[in-house]
Amino acid sequence: GMWALGAGLQKRLSPWMVLAVQSAAVATASAALEYYQIHTIFKPLVIFFTIIYVTNYWHKMLENSANRLTIFILTISLIFSGIGDVLLMWPGNLFIPGLVAFLAAHLLYIAVFKTSLSPVQTTGSQWFANRTALAATLLAAVVMYTLVYPGLHDPVLKVAVGLYAIVIALMAAQAVGRAQLLQTPRARWVALGACFFMLSDSLLAINRFVSPIAQSAFWILSTYYVAQLLIVHNLVAAPAAGASAGRAEAG
Repeated sequence: GMWALGAGLQKRLSPWMVLAVQSAAVATASAALEYYQIHTIFKPLVIFFTIIYVTNYWHKMLENSANRLTIFILTISLIFSGIGDVLLMWPGNLFIPGLVAFLAAHLLYIAVFKTSLSPVQTTGSQWFANRTALAATLLAAVVMYTLVYPGLHDPVLKVAVGLYAIVIALMAAQAVGRAQLLQTPRARWVALGACFFMLSDSLLAINRFVSPIAQSAFWILSTYYVAQLLIVHNLVAAPAAGASAGRAEAG
């Protein structure tokens, strides 16, 4: 939180991103310390501030339908993430609805990573460009599902968790493939964020269905917020590929 404040004062982060990072720090700490009243306030605020951060860039995008579509899909994805956050935080058996909300968010993230490539001229496919990463993430999903399967007693949960594992693996693979095509630092940070998402969800699944993890709230939430904020900040703050190409051509 203090780092974000310093970055904001140095104009390296926007005020809304500073608020998102600070809210994430408070939400994580309050969950780890079991201050649940504070946690229930700050957890929804993280995605709320992140959505405002993204929408502030709408008017800054180029007159390019692909760029506008990327920001629009990203906003909807964050809305589903916020819904998932609230459902998983709410008392009662809302795990499956929360899982479905995040499943929708990951499907939209896959679309975001694809549409954000459209201004880039490539000779290969823009879907899962790094096949090694695709194989690795799918293998990790299979291993994780095999590990948690004995703890999935509800047939609906078995299907939902299996489908979720595949989708998040595809999301991470698409992000890594995008980084391979773009070859930019920000694209690599996005890919790292996607991998952190897989890590966070793996920790959540192990803690819930296999064996309790010490300080699970801290590890699950810290990796989750690192994932979301790395992805969003480096997607939105990156200059449009079309703009970069245009400037290079003009130069």
